[in-house]
Amino acid sequence: MKTFQALIVREDDEQIVSAIEETTIENLSTGDVLIKIAYSSVNYKDMLALQKNAGVIRDYPMIPGIDFSGTIVESTNPNYAVGQEVLVTGFAVGMSHTGGFSEYARVPAGWVIPLPEQLTLKDAMIFGTAGLTAALSINALEKYGLSVKDQPNILVTGATGGVGSIALQIFAKMGFTSITAMVRKENQIEVAKSLGAHQVVFPSEFADQKRPLNKQRFHFVLDTVGGQVASDLLPFIHYGGSISLCGNAGGIKLATTVLPFILRGINLLGIDSVNVPIEERPAVWQKMATDWNVTNTTLSDEISLADLPLTIEALKAGQHLGRTIVKL
Repeated sequence: MKTFQALIVREDDEQIVSAIEETTIENLSTGDVLIKIAYSSVNYKDMLALQKNAGVIRDYPMIPGIDFSGTIVESTNPNYAVGQEVLVTGFAVGMSHTGGFSEYARVPAGWVIPLPEQLTLKDAMIFGTAGLTAALSINALEKYGLSVKDQPNILVTGATGGVGSIALQIFAKMGFTSITAMVRKENQIEVAKSLGAHQVVFPSEFADQKRPLNKQRFHFVLDTVGGQVASDLLPFIHYGGSISLCGNAGGIKLATTVLPFILRGINLLGIDSVNVPIEERPAVWQKMATDWNVTNTTLSDEISLADLPLTIEALKAGQHLGRTIVKL
């Protein structure tokens, strides 16, 4: 096979540099399935992968990109055939295993999900890791009582980002009628409302309320930010309510007391989309492909590999909205 293009990250004189380069199959990580990539997507972790000491990539050179969809061109695993359309998210992809910002990827068959019939390869990456994370968060909240028949008050933080924007749309499609979006900037208000939010709030509304327990405002919180935002919201959750945590853009520390947990019985639900057992993933993706399919309304744009640096900078500066997919 001839050479192909990939974004390769290197450590050069203690600096992290990246560039689109020509590479070969021999430079890909090992695996029993070789996939010609159709689409990848840009996630917060992908931005971190291009930063020094961010903890995403530890060994260089590396091809980042934590998810992708495409068509199998070689397989030594009997469960996967040449010509089959598939998707891959998480595990070590784009971290310690060459990832999706490339025209080809080679991965273990145990990381591969057959593409649901109702999704196109493009749809799969409009969802991507962000969509899977949103779906897993909603699944977790459902296990702790989230139900349309109760019409609870729901809050989504980071509501115009990748996970938050998809979560808003899924909640709206499910039929919830009291969805609040938390945003940071004025220009995000109308965006959040267009995605399904009925009300919009800012973090400052909760930051100055330092009592360990405050007015009960939200039955369920889907938090994508972490840090101080998540800490500030705990006192406002209803008795028996739940908050799911899936992100750390706002920091990794959680400053709280035990009172919301022992006096209001709230549930803190950690969401991991990286190492979810492969056996559990197809059912979640099938739900996303059918009942929770919002790909036709998701705020998204499509770029080429050459456009990646600009999108990464927008993410780093907090100026990125919705989803960006990379067409390979």
